[in-house]
Amino acid sequence: MIPRVLTVAGSDSGGGAGVQADLKTMLALGVHGMSVITAVTAQNSLGVQGAWELPVEAVRAQYRSVVDDIGVQAVKTGMLASAELVEAVAELISGTDAPAVVDPVGVSKHGDPLLAASALDSVRTRLLPAATVATPNLDEVAQLTGLRTESEDDLRRAAAAVLEYGPRWVVIKGGHLAGDAVDLLTDGTVEHWLRAPRYDNRHTHGTGCTLASAIASGLAKGLTVPEAVTAAKEYVTGAIAAGFALGAGIGPVDHGWRSRN
Repeated sequence: MIPRVLTVAGSDSGGGAGVQADLKTMLALGVHGMSVITAVTAQNSLGVQGAWELPVEAVRAQYRSVVDDIGVQAVKTGMLASAELVEAVAELISGTDAPAVVDPVGVSKHGDPLLAASALDSVRTRLLPAATVATPNLDEVAQLTGLRTESEDDLRRAAAAVLEYGPRWVVIKGGHLAGDAVDLLTDGTVEHWLRAPRYDNRHTHGTGCTLASAIASGLAKGLTVPEAVTAAKEYVTGAIAAGFALGAGIGPVDHGWRSRN
């Protein structure tokens, strides 16, 4: 049977990030994507104009509907908006026998807040301990730990701080640093440094969602965490290189780049 992956995330009406990016990634990587929508955003290339979270009972019902009937080989979480949603989703994924990739989404590409400040403690104490892999960017590391990461040397310290909250593995995404795009994957014992060239392309909307979904897709296909993250990094790097203009602002990465090459 085709591997099945569930995204638990917000909807991006512009199609570049969120559930839309997740499902495109899953299709491109050969798994069956399914979704639990946690919030609806009015969003385009210029930013987020509005966001409305769904009731906890709607999120829980979507999740149970999919998992109890269809089943999942991996779960990915994205925008969860509030402490109540974070705690409900953490409980759901903790009770599911499948690896969970947690993208602790805090702000959008444009700097718009996507997580209430009151939810940060729930992310630290409930959601991250349920994660097989956590994938924070440097802004999210600062939000969660208070640490500012300004060089490659700081990535190891950032990873240790996030691992303190309990995920089995963490990918610290160094894309906001100067130089090559360097990410650090570690479980606190083994380190994998993932490097890719930096492309001069501003159209990078959806990179975080895409990476987390690609990792979940690899795990669903039976890859180890290092194998899944390495394959996801390669896929995202190609998607960034092919990112395209859309609207008047920041365009998305190209989830279908392999089919166009």
